[in-house]
Amino acid sequence: MKHLIFSLILFSTISNLYSQATNKEENIWKSLSKISYKKEYDELMGFKIDKPVFSESVKAMQGKEIIIKGYIIPVEGYKSHKEFIFSAFPYSSCFFCGGAGPETVMEVEALEGVKYVADAIVLKGIIQLNDKDVNRLMYKLVNAKVIKQ
Repeated sequence: MKHLIFSLILFSTISNLYSQATNKEENIWKSLSKISYKKEYDELMGFKIDKPVFSESVKAMQGKEIIIKGYIIPVEGYKSHKEFIFSAFPYSSCFFCGGAGPETVMEVEALEGVKYVADAIVLKGIIQLNDKDVNRLMYKLVNAKVIKQ
C-alpha cells in the first residue's frame, strides 16, 4: 500500500511539473498578446494604420531567449525552411485565415532548416519586437532552433 501511495504521489508530481513546463511554453503567446494599437498615419501607405503599442511586460522580453510552442505556417511549400511563420494556432485557424489576431504569429529565422509538420513544435530563440515596419510581423524569433518536435 505504501508503494502505491508513493507511486501516485511521484506520478502526480511529475505530471504537475510537465504541465507547468508545457503551460510556460504556451503562456508566452498569452504574454505577447498584452498589446494595444494606436492609429497612425503611414507615409508609404498613404492612410492611417494600426501600430502596435507593446506593454511593459512585452517590452521586457525584447532581446531575451524564449521557449515557445506553436505551429509552422508554410510560406513556400511543405519543405524544410530556415525562414517561416510560426503561429499560436494551427494553419486552419491562424491569423492569415482570419481566425486570430496579428499578435498570434511571428517570423522565424532558424539556425538550421526546420521540416514542416502539422503538429505543434517547440522552438527556442531570441525574440525581437517590431512596431516600425508595417511590412513585417510585430514579432520575430531569431537564432531559433527546434527543441521538441
